[in-house]
Amino acid sequence: MPVQFYDIFNGDADGICALQQLRLEEPRASVLVTGVKRDVRLLERVNAATGDELTVLDISLRSNAADLGRLLDAGARLRWFDHHAAGVPPQHANLKAFIDTAPDTCTSLIVDRYLGGRQRLWAVVAAFGDNLQGPARRAAAELDLEAADLERLRELGECINYNAYGDSVDDLHYHPADLFEIVNRYRDPLDFVEGEPVFDALRHALADDFDRARAVAPSGASAHAALYVLPDVAWSRRIHGLFANELARRHPQRAVAMLVARHGGYTVSVRAPIERPRGADALCLKFESGGGRQAAAGINWLPEADYPRFLSEFSKAFTN
Repeated sequence: MPVQFYDIFNGDADGICALQQLRLEEPRASVLVTGVKRDVRLLERVNAATGDELTVLDISLRSNAADLGRLLDAGARLRWFDHHAAGVPPQHANLKAFIDTAPDTCTSLIVDRYLGGRQRLWAVVAAFGDNLQGPARRAAAELDLEAADLERLRELGECINYNAYGDSVDDLHYHPADLFEIVNRYRDPLDFVEGEPVFDALRHALADDFDRARAVAPSGASAHAALYVLPDVAWSRRIHGLFANELARRHPQRAVAMLVARHGGYTVSVRAPIERPRGADALCLKFESGGGRQAAAGINWLPEADYPRFLSEFSKAFTN
């Protein structure tokens, strides 16, 4: 049987740009496995056999531990690049894990180190998309970019990231696998910005959704934390992550909780204060479907009954 290759990646900017870097350096046909940003248990979709090769990008090893064990038992070989809370990776000859949970990195920056910076422009795009403004600019410092070009990379990262938010792919403008296939045509992200109609479509859609979100007043705000509740509509599901990022940048000393109403509960995004980028994952892991990284995390499903507990834990996590 011929070896089957799988590329398994988060559908956001970090996952797409991490895979873009690898496939520009290591081009090959593969089965693409991806979905919306919160669809992180992607290994459950894969049935691999002995010798098959899996590249996993920007999804939590902790969330996929059972399926990782299943695939290793089947004889598959895996490379895993990620920056989310991982638990303890298994020691196995067929698993190579490149995991760094530091708050100032992302999966694409980890891949950038792995590749020796050979596709760094795409790592810069991803870091901007993940709201890592400082690390993005530091990564770009050696590239001698004009200020206008750096701004274009920032906008591209935010647009690709925006496309990943939604309860299902029906909320998105483009399926992340289709968006990767389009991105993969461009070695230089600035060429994508200048010549790809998909970029203009995402840029205009993002602006429209931001206008709606900025009209929503916070449900509560203090010097240390702010909480917003967005309505149960598609634009809320698309914009809530980037809106949380914008608010975090606007008030770097303040944590942000962005709740999107759903029938019987909420989806939650949390941003730790940029000036103290820790604690978001610890907060969200107190709830059954929570996870993420130190600077930014989320809860896939917060029942209405848990809303008071979340308010209390959110306040305790960031008041001091």
